Amino acid sequence: MTYDTDLADRVRGIVEDEPGLTERRMFGGLAFLINGHLAVSASGQGGLLARVDPADTESLLDEPRVRRFEMRGRQMDGWLHVETAAVASDDELRRFVAHGVEYVRSLPPK
Repeated sequence: MTYDTDLADRVRGIVEDEPGLTERRMFGGLAFLINGHLAVSASGQGGLLARVDPADTESLLDEPRVRRFEMRGRQMDGWLHVETAAVASDDELRRFVAHGVEYVRSLPPK
């Protein structure tokens, strides 16, 4: 599966003015990095990959169509896979993108 280009364009519209922004194809998707840290991605698995504060992971899993991102069979705190239907509205997409941007801004630049 390839990433959703419409979703990538919507994400780009939200983050395009963020200082330190770069885009990179990663894991079959299109990742949006801030100061070298992946904040959010149009996932190659469909939907959105969002980086969040690991301490917030559990509470965000209570939302419908949101699960821990899994890599090589391992579920990872601090990374969420958000189904496309969960970010159908611009407000919901902005909210998940904001989680990613806010968290990576708390990290030292790479």
